[in-house]
Amino acid sequence: MHLGVLRLLPLALARAVLAALRGRLGALCWSLAPLSLSLPLPLPGWRRVSAPSPAPAGPRREREWDEASPTPTSVNYHFTRQCNYKCGFCFHTAKTSFVLPLEEAKRGLAMLKEAGMEKINFSGGEPFLPDRGEFVGKLVQFCKQELELPSVTIVSNGSLIRERWFKKYGEYLDILAISCDSFDENVNVLIGRGQGNKNHVENLHKLRQWCREYAVAFKINSVINRFNVEEDMNEQIKALSPVRWKVFQCLLIEGENCGEDALREAEKFVISDEDFEQFLDRHKDVSCLVPESNEKMRDSYLILDEYMRFLNCRNGRKEPSRSILDVGVEAAIKLSGFDEKMFLQRGGKYVWSKADMKLDW
Repeated sequence: MHLGVLRLLPLALARAVLAALRGRLGALCWSLAPLSLSLPLPLPGWRRVSAPSPAPAGPRREREWDEASPTPTSVNYHFTRQCNYKCGFCFHTAKTSFVLPLEEAKRGLAMLKEAGMEKINFSGGEPFLPDRGEFVGKLVQFCKQELELPSVTIVSNGSLIRERWFKKYGEYLDILAISCDSFDENVNVLIGRGQGNKNHVENLHKLRQWCREYAVAFKINSVINRFNVEEDMNEQIKALSPVRWKVFQCLLIEGENCGEDALREAEKFVISDEDFEQFLDRHKDVSCLVPESNEKMRDSYLILDEYMRFLNCRNGRKEPSRSILDVGVEAAIKLSGFDEKMFLQRGGKYVWSKADMKLDW
């Protein structure tokens, strides 16, 4: 575009155009890496799909546009909303069945790397649903082998992971986080983590062993809610010995797990801050415990949805930016609502590469 024309455009639009051009050039440079020269290369402007347009920006979102862009050091890419579990408090529900084509997802990940991403976490939904885990496996391999990211991680309910996946992709994965909210199978079923005769806790132990055998750091995520807040998990957590035990306070997000257009009714799962603190106090001797209250959690994650749009949760619901594939990372991230200070304060940056953990596998 001629610079004379750019001078006639509003400043914000000009910035968006330049950011989009920079993002496409960055993606093209990554696609020309030596390991990829034998693959068919898409044109810089090629795009099979466009994300739905977000709602018009209000005054608050327009002000955020003018703020300095945060660095996407750690990104959580929820590439699918589909899941085989029905957890009652889920805050990223199956509102669409969309999954980006693999090459488009890789293009977006390359753009994020160019913008400063060091860690990518793949989540859902259930990330092992698309193509029986092959989709996420190929993304994991791409991020570690071609983008050379220091940390590549997955959060999963674990029910669909098979040993053959570890054999094929385990070397490229730094951390596997498995969601486990209770060591009482009846409570898991009550919460929604049940699949017929399958035992969630037994499967957790099997996955722990596979992580040892294939040198993948093992992590556990637990959502503390009305049905497990009185449970004592000390013995079980210490026996499993995860590198981190992330403990979340049950969080309400309008449009996801509460409100008229939500697919869940999580109000019955909510606990008070005092209840959460009592749970933490009961487990204060677990060295790997990493607690996250609602206050710490809400704005301290960079969440990328299935269309590669950043989700802003500052108003208690998820407000999407434009897709990074359309406007570039810099333009999109300004509308993410990301609180970089809280991210650092909650310990969001830690030793997250298994090469640096020096674990006794």
